[in-house]
Amino acid sequence: MRISGNSAESRDLAYVMHPYTNHIMHQKNGPLVIARGQGVWVYDNQGNAYIEGMAGLWCTALGFGEQRLVEAASKQMQELPFYHLFASKSTNPAINLAEKLVNLAPANLGKVFFANSGSEANDTVVKLVWYYNNARGRPEKKKIIARQKAYHGVTVAAGSLTGLPYAHGDFDMPIAGILHTECPHHYMYAHQGESETAYATRLADALEAQIMREGPETIAAFIAEPVMGAGGVIVPPAGYFAKIQKVLRAYDILMIADEVICGFGRTGTIFGCEQFEIQPDMMTVAKALSSAYLPISAVLVADTIAEVVSQNSGRLGTFGHGYTYSGHPVAAAVALETLKIYEERQILAQVAETAPILQRGLRTYSDHPLIGEVRGIGLIAAVQLMQDRQNRIPFEASKAVAPYLVARAQELGLILRPIPGDVVAFSPPLIISAEEIQILLQRFEAALDLTWKWVQSWPADGKKNA
Repeated sequence: MRISGNSAESRDLAYVMHPYTNHIMHQKNGPLVIARGQGVWVYDNQGNAYIEGMAGLWCTALGFGEQRLVEAASKQMQELPFYHLFASKSTNPAINLAEKLVNLAPANLGKVFFANSGSEANDTVVKLVWYYNNARGRPEKKKIIARQKAYHGVTVAAGSLTGLPYAHGDFDMPIAGILHTECPHHYMYAHQGESETAYATRLADALEAQIMREGPETIAAFIAEPVMGAGGVIVPPAGYFAKIQKVLRAYDILMIADEVICGFGRTGTIFGCEQFEIQPDMMTVAKALSSAYLPISAVLVADTIAEVVSQNSGRLGTFGHGYTYSGHPVAAAVALETLKIYEERQILAQVAETAPILQRGLRTYSDHPLIGEVRGIGLIAAVQLMQDRQNRIPFEASKAVAPYLVARAQELGLILRPIPGDVVAFSPPLIISAEEIQILLQRFEAALDLTWKWVQSWPADGKKNA
């Protein structure tokens, strides 16, 4: 689609920097300008309709046009459009939301710190870990271990936790004290014939070896998404987190769960921690907390950690961390209404009914010559494209096969997301119906077939036709 003249697109090209966009392709094709949305559908400025197969950026759980969230924002704007949480001040929406989150979260997480994005929440975690260990007289216990292919944000600390090369290149990251251990992707990295349980054991052993090399007295925390999202929708192998947490407990290392994508029903339970028996000392949430209608995030902190932080703040005279918009009353009011809707409409029960349709439907393509693996849980999934599926040989990155497929899907009225490594991600709004999932699957299949024809048209030397 091209729009000429003084259009929204041409102005966008002139003034907007787009994240995660290939610069050359952006200049050639221009952005897709979304004008409105309703339910799981969005509409561009030409009136074309698309199923939003990614819920925006894994986040618009209740879809578009949810009037109750609009009304909650409007009501709060009229009553109190802004107030802060500094210097022992608060607001009713922030207090009520904190109480609600504590009641939903694992029992040991009794305190809430509000921020505005997943990146800010994970940056806050890094500072809390450092602050906590200083308060305990352990100034050397500061290193934090994340995982290769993890995604925890793109601010300086969170971007350092992220284990993806594009988040580090030319940004002078990761910063000192951030380490990465192996990615738990059985399909890509397990040895020939190695079971998931044996693979999980090997990863836990590798983590322990890394801790011993660095010195256990220097390792403060381990951070992980229950299901890795932007790294490729990687579901952990059987027994993985139980084995990892056994290592962490042995060396007094905090377990931090990044629930920014998984939280509030995406994996089929309210938090991914429940599904994978993760026992976090801190947990970050964002995205579906407000169904993305307004920016808000939170760090849930164990009472034992919060008490140490509080005592140290008393010694120093203040807790010197916070954001102007932490717990913004309008965002908090929208988040409260979002959580009410999840409960009243039994969204978890709806996911339990619709998720198998998506997962089974995608797995019907498992034998397609382009597909190496289909994986996922709940309403999050991925298709791994492979040049040689039998020998698990991927395409060269320059061939951009997943972006090609996603572009064809968009032409067919379906928005998906390509992830480096030729992965196509799916994360539709939690309200998607069985009928809409069938439409999504049909459009994906058509895009897959077009991509296969394109790949088959390449010359024998494997180079793409111009």
